[in-house]
This record gives sequence, structure tokens and C-alpha cells, in this order.
Amino acid sequence: MTSVGYIRVSSFDQNTDRQLAGIALDKVFEEKASAKDAKRPQLQACIDFLRDGDTLHVHSIDRMARNLVDLQTIVDGLTKKGVMVRFHKENLQFGGQDGALQTLMFQMMGAFAQFERALIRERQREGIAAAKAKGKHVGAPSKLTPETVAEIRQKLNQGANKKALAAEYGISRTTLYAALESR
Repeated sequence: MTSVGYIRVSSFDQNTDRQLAGIALDKVFEEKASAKDAKRPQLQACIDFLRDGDTLHVHSIDRMARNLVDLQTIVDGLTKKGVMVRFHKENLQFGGQDGALQTLMFQMMGAFAQFERALIRERQREGIAAAKAKGKHVGAPSKLTPETVAEIRQKLNQGANKKALAAEYGISRTTLYAALESR
């Protein structure tokens, strides 16, 4: 019986220290990735690692998934393997013999996590639309100036290779193609 921790934050600048602090764990799977879906390398590695009799510790439901279907699928798959899944913040534990009230609470918390993700995406879209309406540039700053694009065009006309030019200017070929199309 192994105590395993799964820790997740959405971005690289976020800190994972507070999650599962003070809990004795034999192994920890940690990742910095969005929970928009279950296709996360460390989550998959964690699921593959867990065996009958193990306990998976997760700080909160939204750390595992922000989609009710993914959450239900992950927990059901683990409990069928004989793994106990424990969410510390919500004080919920699942092991295959769960009561109706516990299942209801789990599904409600999962629905709230999914709703919160939808709100975040909605606010993000509204913010982008408002910035565009004010004429502000949205997205990463351009890596190439108009002068640099003109220089690249001249080199292409002289027979230069696009892949080599991308490497020379420290950009991806996708960025190069986009710059050539937009200017």
C-alpha cells in the first residue's frame, strides 16, 4: 500500500508548496499544466503507477480535473483498480463503496470546477475583445520588425532557404511563414 500524491498547477510561475504539505507520501507526481482535459503526462504516469491498495492524495478536486466527465472517469477508473482517492480540501474519499450523498457531493464539486473553468475562459475572451476594441495589441509581441521581414524577403528572392532563415533569425518556421503572409 503506497501513498501517492498528485500535485498540479496551471502555469510555470505558480508554486506547488501548499498542496499536500505535511502529508506523508511515498511518491509524488507533479505537473504544471492546465486541467482543461486529462491528457497530461504526469497524471497519466500517476494513474499507470497506482495499484490495488494504494491511496492517491490530491489537494482538491479542481487540481485533478476541471471537467466533470474527466473527473468522474479518472476516479471511477482508479477505484475500479482498488485505489482509494482522497481529496483533502473537500474532505472526500472514494474507494468504490461510496454512498449516494458522497457521490452527490463529488459530482457537485466537479460541476463547480467545470463552471469555474468556463467562467475563466469567458472572462478571458471578454478581456481580449475589450483590448482589441481599444486598439491594443493582443498576444505576444512580434518577433520580427517590418525591416527584418523585408530583409528576409530579399534573402528569399536571392534563393535562401526558409528553414535556414528561421534558424538564422531565431524564430520558428511557423513564425516566419506568418510574418511573410501578414506583411
